[in-house]
Amino acid sequence: MVSTPATPGYFGRYGGRFVAETLVPALEELSRAVEEIVPSRAFQDELGALLASYVGRPTPITMAHRFARAVDPDGKSIASLLLKREDLCHTGAHKINNALGQVLLARAMGKERIIAETGAGQHGVATATAAALLGLPCEVYQGALDMERQAPNVARMRLLGARVVPVTSGSRTLKDAMNEALRDWVTNVRSTYYCVGSAAGPHPYPTLVANLQRVIGDEARAQCLAMGGLPDAVVACVGGGSNAIGIFKPFIDQDPDVALYGIEAAGHGLDTERHAATLSRGRIGVLHGARTYVLCDDAGQVQEAHSISAGLDYPGVGPEHASLRDTSRASYLAATDEEALEAVRRVARTEGILIALETAHAFAALGEVARREAEARGRPARLLVCVSGRGDKDLGTIMDRTGEG
Repeated sequence: MVSTPATPGYFGRYGGRFVAETLVPALEELSRAVEEIVPSRAFQDELGALLASYVGRPTPITMAHRFARAVDPDGKSIASLLLKREDLCHTGAHKINNALGQVLLARAMGKERIIAETGAGQHGVATATAAALLGLPCEVYQGALDMERQAPNVARMRLLGARVVPVTSGSRTLKDAMNEALRDWVTNVRSTYYCVGSAAGPHPYPTLVANLQRVIGDEARAQCLAMGGLPDAVVACVGGGSNAIGIFKPFIDQDPDVALYGIEAAGHGLDTERHAATLSRGRIGVLHGARTYVLCDDAGQVQEAHSISAGLDYPGVGPEHASLRDTSRASYLAATDEEALEAVRRVARTEGILIALETAHAFAALGEVARREAEARGRPARLLVCVSGRGDKDLGTIMDRTGEG
């Protein structure tokens, strides 16, 4: 199923296309391809077959009773806790849903080369995987700091045949990697397809990525109904926001009684300058081609973000999330680095699942989400959480911070 915002390219006053003139023809070409190729029977049949036979969809739903009781021992606020297991996708995260769709689209458009940016490395691994599968050369831009803290994913990308390009400018993280990928695209726009990893960037990327990730929410909604009913609240971590918008998508219009919660990275705390909570502390601005909430100073200069999670370490957010925040259709909370680390430990020891640090932010906020929903509904709440990725890639960071291992 494909959906578009009311005004193409805009979600309320957010989104749009704020790019160099040299990129406009490429984005127009991509928009036409999104309208003509993506809805076609041939494209949807090939993508659907690969999602089933290669990615491993549908991913299962897991009941997390022990974690729920660890957070809420008396059962006063959590009636049930369901996990949508994107960590069980091939390559270990939801990113493969989007990467596979975009690389298929690139091949259909006749592009000869794939480029991508990555933070935690999961989008880079997914893009390298899709490019290897479909026989296209791939280069991935990654901040030098992220390459250090996500070394296993750097090795995976190289083993898959991708060239990983270190970015040493700025904070050496995702923002800077995206800047370099855009520069490459401007230079090589005729032959190269830029596979954007989150529901961010200029139109049509936010809509394209959200529609490719919507499979998460469509499956989860049907699985919950088959298990007895819809959840009271859906919870997901938010950096750029692709896993969150993917699981939110079918609930946004169809199920207004289902509450939506996005959890940002509070880093060292929201009252410090060391966080990545764009929707909680940002201002309206333009970043990477779209109007959205941005971490910036009084002069409009983009500020460095911080999160223990490389995948959330981004000073912007997808424009659809900005609109959902302003209309109060979704609520956005934040969890600190320490709270995320504790959530990793608690989920591992109660459910036997090693979650990614990105995902851990969603788990860290579940107590507060449950309290709000139980208070509003007058009964314990049924919660659904998107487990966006597995934590193998974060073992080094976790052991460095906790001394465990």
